Amino acid sequence: MLDYLIVGLGLAGISFCETLEKNGKTFKVISDGSQTSSHVAGGMYNPVILKRFSLAWNAQEQMKIVVPFYAGLEKKLKVKLNHKLPLLRRFASIEEQNLWFEASDKTRLKQYLSPEILPNKNPKIDAPFGYGKVLNSGRIDTRLLTGTYKKYLLANNQFEDETFEHDSLHISNSSVAYKSFKAKRIVFAEGFGLSHNPYFNYLPLTGTKGELLTIRAPELKETNAIKSSIFIIPLGNDIYRVGATYKWKDKTNTPTQEAKQELLEKLDTFLKCEYEVVDHVSGIRPTVTDRRPLVGRHPEQQNLYILNGLGSRGVMIGPYVSKQLFDFIEGQKPLDSEMNIERFKLKYLSN
Repeated sequence: MLDYLIVGLGLAGISFCETLEKNGKTFKVISDGSQTSSHVAGGMYNPVILKRFSLAWNAQEQMKIVVPFYAGLEKKLKVKLNHKLPLLRRFASIEEQNLWFEASDKTRLKQYLSPEILPNKNPKIDAPFGYGKVLNSGRIDTRLLTGTYKKYLLANNQFEDETFEHDSLHISNSSVAYKSFKAKRIVFAEGFGLSHNPYFNYLPLTGTKGELLTIRAPELKETNAIKSSIFIIPLGNDIYRVGATYKWKDKTNTPTQEAKQELLEKLDTFLKCEYEVVDHVSGIRPTVTDRRPLVGRHPEQQNLYILNGLGSRGVMIGPYVSKQLFDFIEGQKPLDSEMNIERFKLKYLSN
């Protein structure tokens, strides 16, 4: 008998696999790769919400874990995943500069925001009011991570490439069975695929479609990630990731001309050089109505768990919530009430 079955292999699923492996637990992953948000994500980790210069949810705790977590993955998978990358917030006005000064003086933000206003030195970017610099930021190569990790699991006979059939799951008091597999517990880390899960589809996972472009801009020569109305993230060799959009109605993974046009119009407001669009991708972020993860045990089925709702910060939140869930299951430690799905128990009872 396995210790765990895991459904889904995005950032949530990978993070939980790593947590299990470090603690000597046996597991099997079932995934069909239909949820693309982790694969196409920009991959930036940064503790600050740059729209309003405030600290992201539990960012300090997450930042303590994120670098050693991905360093361990790099060593195991023998690939380069973590690219330390300065992040510059482009200011649109003197007022934004003043708000940055105020934020950088706050106790909890001092370690993450440089108080210095940096002048723009790149003639191919229009930034007359300069930049604020976020400290300790970087980019995880999520495409390389998801692909390499799947190969690692396949090599160790820990992965089944198939669509999970919820009707084939059989639950008893002490275990779960799925086709030829039996495990003590099952963890659903399906991302937006949760909408098809009959056990947890009462949860308010809304899903937000995000689209990103990849451009080639030989004249740009920028080595920092730039955050303006959109991100520009350097990938090397004159290639840059540009994004992202936020759409709440369209729940398909198909890139749209409308989103491409929106990104190009925003890019053209501050980029002053020629470029070529070389790729256009999209995915549905697993976002939640109250902007907190969905973690915990099913209200009635004691062997069913969920790890979901990481939103647009999966790179940072994944390792943190995975440890929280593991400690909750194996160590009987209480979950943070803000992430615990107990907060939606009344919604479950009313269904």
